[in-house]
Amino acid sequence: MTARSDSLARPLAVFALLALVALGLVAGTGVAVVRDVATDQALAEARQLTDVSARLVERRLADDGLLTGDAAASAAVARIVFDAVLVEPIVRVKLWTRDGRIVYSDESRLIGSEYDLDEDDLEVLDEGGVVSEVSDLSGPENRFERRFGELLEVYTRVETPDGTPLLFETYQTASSIAERRRELASTFVPVLVVTLVALALLMVPIAWMLARRVRTAQRERERLMQRAIESSDRERRRIAGDLHDGPVQELAGLSMRLSASAEQVDDVASADVLRDSASAVRGSVRTLRSAVVGVYPPNLQQIGLAASLTDLVARLGAIGVDATVEIDPEATFGQEADALLYRAAQEAVRNVEEHAGATAVGIRVRAEGPLAVLEVEDDGRGIGSERVEQARGEGHVGLSILEDLISDAGGRLLLRPGEPGTVVRVQVPIP
Repeated sequence: MTARSDSLARPLAVFALLALVALGLVAGTGVAVVRDVATDQALAEARQLTDVSARLVERRLADDGLLTGDAAASAAVARIVFDAVLVEPIVRVKLWTRDGRIVYSDESRLIGSEYDLDEDDLEVLDEGGVVSEVSDLSGPENRFERRFGELLEVYTRVETPDGTPLLFETYQTASSIAERRRELASTFVPVLVVTLVALALLMVPIAWMLARRVRTAQRERERLMQRAIESSDRERRRIAGDLHDGPVQELAGLSMRLSASAEQVDDVASADVLRDSASAVRGSVRTLRSAVVGVYPPNLQQIGLAASLTDLVARLGAIGVDATVEIDPEATFGQEADALLYRAAQEAVRNVEEHAGATAVGIRVRAEGPLAVLEVEDDGRGIGSERVEQARGEGHVGLSILEDLISDAGGRLLLRPGEPGTVVRVQVPIP
């Protein structure tokens, strides 16, 4: 049996690659979460700042003078806006009436202009609350804010002393979101990276230990399987030896004596009986010899693979199965390859005898490049993958053991439907 490589480099490399992909996904997800959290925090701070500013301005509304364009009322609002509201990141302030008229702005050219308010603005005027969104600077009411770049538009409701609702609106630079993202990233991303690296460093030795345990268990399984095969081989050798040295030799001697006796008697009828008896005994000897081959394979290196396969199928004629062997009589693929091919043919022929109900079976052996290929094809009832699994579940593991042996040698065993019947194809490397 060819030993498998004990190197753990390949499985560990695959594990490391998958771990890097997983850690990359986790890191990417973490960064995305940080960005979302930073955005949410920046928007929350923008709403909070606008709400505080709105309350400051609302306290300066001593009367309804803003609604009538009173200069003193406008000046009072301007003082609080320029002293306490227009600080970074706020760059613009506007106060709107419900009909869309701007009654105050730090940009005086906007005062008195009228524009349509959208549904969100009207909802805030009716129900209160604080709303933030990215400002659409393409609108005419925002023409003086375009020079500031991307802005956040935040608005809430204030009331004049007589209870008239006004829409208080601030425009804040969107850079506050980027700044908050940078702050959170500088705080949490290093922690995330260190945690992931530590996790990766912890996982590598664990993976190494698990791989070593799996490999150790695999080698132990192979060792036990090899021991079982060797024990089986010793028992088969003993049985084969007892059969060959006992009944086979005795029957062979009896056949020879009957043939000699047939030549010595003068009575023709008696001679014919003796010859028929000798022929029957020789047939029994061939059957027993084939049985011996089935119990334990012959010395392949001495008589060759072709002769061994011919002997293997000799007994099939007795059960009505026509058997053919197609192989170069001089063909040999090396001791290990020959042994594997013979074992595969032996298992396939045994299955034909016991399960196929076939009338013909053909064995073909040939070289295909660097591979020795064996095909055993019968015309029986066939066997599907479900039946193979069922047989394994019932304890019939001949094909499973054979498949493991061939796989260990770097080969393959394939089982496919024939037309009709089953085709067993085995390919093993030629040393």
